[in-house]
Amino acid sequence: MSEWRKVHVDLGAHSYDIHIGHGIEAELEAFVDTAGLSRKALLITDTNVGPLYGAHVRSVLESAGLDASYVEIKAGESAKCLAVAETLYTKAIEAGLDRKSPIFALGGGVVGDLAGFIAATYMRGVPFVQIPTSLLAQVDSSVGGKVAVNHVLGKNLIGSFYQPKAVFMDLAMMKTLPKREIYTGLGEIVKYGIICDAAFFGYLESNQKDVLALAPEAATHIIARSCEIKADVVAKDERESGLRRILNFGHTIAHAIEKETGYTRYNHGEAVAIGMIGAAHISRDMGLVPMEEVSRMRALIEALHLPTKAEGCTVDALYADIFHDKKTVNGKVAWILMEGIGRVVCRNDVPEHTVRSAMQACL
Repeated sequence: MSEWRKVHVDLGAHSYDIHIGHGIEAELEAFVDTAGLSRKALLITDTNVGPLYGAHVRSVLESAGLDASYVEIKAGESAKCLAVAETLYTKAIEAGLDRKSPIFALGGGVVGDLAGFIAATYMRGVPFVQIPTSLLAQVDSSVGGKVAVNHVLGKNLIGSFYQPKAVFMDLAMMKTLPKREIYTGLGEIVKYGIICDAAFFGYLESNQKDVLALAPEAATHIIARSCEIKADVVAKDERESGLRRILNFGHTIAHAIEKETGYTRYNHGEAVAIGMIGAAHISRDMGLVPMEEVSRMRALIEALHLPTKAEGCTVDALYADIFHDKKTVNGKVAWILMEGIGRVVCRNDVPEHTVRSAMQACL
C-alpha cells in the first residue's frame, strides 16, 4: 500500500495541509483534536456518497468529540444552487452551529463547492474541511478555495474565495468510483501536465495502465503531483489576478459545452478534455504550437477514455456562451493557450473566426 503524502498549501494565515493516503480516521481525529473547533458540526454529503461513507465519517467525527449533524443533498450539478443552499443554512441554524462550528464536505465537486459556499457565508464564515471522494474533486475543486453555486445563466457565477482548514483524501474511497468518474478526473490531471509540467505529462503517457487502474502508487503520485501544481499556483495567486488563470486551460469552451448540454451530458473533466482540444486548435492556428504537440495531447486524452467531440452543441451557441465566462472582461475573452507541452500563455486577441474554427473542430 502506498505511503501517506502531505501537500502544504502556503497561503500565510490561510495555509493548510492536504492529506493523501488510505484510511483517514487517525488524521481526521488528530485534526479535530487540535483545530480549536466548537463541538457542534455539520456533515454535508449527497445521495450517492452518503450511503457508502456517510455513517462511517460521521462516527469518526463523533469519536473525535464532535456533535455532527448530517444532511444528504441530491446528487448532481442541479443541487449546486441557491435553493439548496437555503435548506443547508436552515439545517445549520437548527443544529445550533456557531462561528467556530466546522462544516465538513464529504463527496465530489458539487458537495465541496456548495458546502464551501455555505461555510463562507454562514455567520460570515465558519471552519470548512474538505473530504473529497471523487478523483476530480481531489485534484481540482477541493484545492484552492473556490466555492460557488450556479445560476441559470452560468456556472459558478455566485461564489467566493474561501480556503478550507484542511483536506483529507482517502484513496480507499475511490474503489467504489464508476470508471467514468475515474476518467473525468484524469481530464483535469492531464491539464496539469500541459500547463506546467512536461515530465508529469510524460509520466501519464508512459504509465497509462496503472493510471487508468488507479494502482496505489500511481494514484498517490498523480493526485499528489496535481495537488502540488495547483497549490503552487494558488499560493502565488490566490484570487486569480494573474497566474492562477492558467488553471483554466480548456475551461472556457468546457463551461460553454456544459451549459449547452444542461450540465447532464458531460461530466466536468469530459467537458474540459473537449475544451482542451479546442484550446489546442486555437493555439495551433495562432502559430503558438506545432500540430505534433496537439496530436500528442489528443492521443493521451483518447487513451484515457475521454471524449474529444461534443454532441448536442452548435458553434453559434458555444460562441455566445463564452462571453458569460468569468474570465471575460470588457468583451474580451482571456484564452489560456499552449506554447508546448508544459507551457501556456494568456491571450485576449484571438479572432472570432479562429475561435469558431476551433469550436467546429470539437463538434
